[in-house]
Formats: sequence, C-alpha cells, structure tokens
Amino acid sequence: MPEDPDAARALLRRVVELGITFIDTADAYGPGTSEQLIAEALHPYPRDLVIATKGGLERPADRSWQRDCRPARLREACEASLRRLKIDRIDLYQLHAPDQRVPFVEQVHALAQLQDEGKIAMVGLSNVSVAQLRLALDIVPIVSVQNRFNFTDLGHVDVLAECERLGIAFLPWYPLATGDLTADGSALADVARELQATPGQIALAWLLHLSPVVIPIPGTSKRAHLEENVAAADLELGEQHMRRLGRLINGRIVTG
Repeated sequence: MPEDPDAARALLRRVVELGITFIDTADAYGPGTSEQLIAEALHPYPRDLVIATKGGLERPADRSWQRDCRPARLREACEASLRRLKIDRIDLYQLHAPDQRVPFVEQVHALAQLQDEGKIAMVGLSNVSVAQLRLALDIVPIVSVQNRFNFTDLGHVDVLAECERLGIAFLPWYPLATGDLTADGSALADVARELQATPGQIALAWLLHLSPVVIPIPGTSKRAHLEENVAAADLELGEQHMRRLGRLINGRIVTG
C-alpha cells in the first residue's frame, strides 16, 4: 500500500478526468495493491475505460520478481484480479513474462481458455520476442505487446516493427528511461528547450511519433508529473526534430 492511499486514489480519478481511457496495471504491483486502488477509486468504471492487467509474476516476501506461468497459476491470478477489480471480465489480460520452466504454448493456451470462458476480453503479451509473438498468434489473437523500449533502449525494435506490420498495439514500458541524454547539450534537451517542453515530454512525444501502434505507459505517483506526461501528447515533432533526435525513423535505425 502506498504511503498515502488517498492521494493515490485521487491521482487515479484525475487520470480519468484528463480523458485517459487506458490504464495498465498488474497483480504483482503491490502485490495486488494497484488493482485494489483502481477499484476503490474508479469502480463503477466509465464505459470507455479499458483496464489492462497482467499475470505470471510473483512478489515473494523478499520482494524479488519470480515467474510462475503454470496454467493453473495463471487461472488463479486472473480470477484474483477479477475479484480485486470488481469486474466479471478483464478488458485486456497480458502474460507478464514468459516462464522458461513451462512450455510457452501452454502459457498462451491458458489465456486462450480464459478468453473462451469469458473471463478476459482480449489477450496481450509482455516481455516477448518476435518468435514468441508469432507462436502465440497461432493460438489466439494477440492485440498488444508490452516490452521495454525507450529513447535509450531500442532492444525490441524488431518487436515494434512486427507489431506495426500486424497492426498490434505496442506498449513500451519504462518509456521515460532517458538517462544522461536529458543533460544539457543532448538532443532531447535541445529539442525540449526549442519547444518549451521537458526532456521527458520529448521522450514521450518521440515514442508517439515513431508509429501509430505505439502507446506509451508512463507510471507516476505525482499529479504534476501525470499532467506533464499527458501534455506530451499535444507536442508536434516534425521530421526535422525526429532526425535531430535520431534513433528510429520510418522503421530504420539512424543516428542523430
């Protein structure tokens, strides 16, 4: 539970007030706390609000991250999320991270079965390769992939390209990991100064301009930071800005 649960609930209500219609969470956050707070703050939910959650990661007492994607455990996790969120069906349920101890197809089949039973509406994946995405698509329609991707980490550019090719939403997690590139003299800082924005806003706008399938999911616990992030969606980066920022343009890796 956060230090100030009331502030956390107020922040969630502000999310909806700002017109955001997609909230991403996971049973491992807390664990369970994030889903609980979402329900306390927003239930009954606005009709246009899509809530995505994930299962497959455990947070034991030592606060480590442990993968457990056995089909029976995924079912337990999904049903517990349904109870915490106070809903009969989860809009988007994602495999949080593939478990190497369990055949990948069995993990995906578990989500497909939950979808067949009406417990989840749509299936997504997280932390997967292109090969795993293609394998999953042979089992069940996949609507989203959530991988780490940001201005300084392009390790999953091949997954982004595949999602764009297939029309699958790509949800970059850790989208604000801009590191030293936010320092004075960096491309992000220079463009931010020119557009009267923050380097973080430019990093988010850069993601939004990469592809129509990209939906960044920045997390925050502060209202001011939330509103700063949302304002990034209104920034217009022209081709000149994108070339100065470098990294990726028209599906090709380039330098600044």
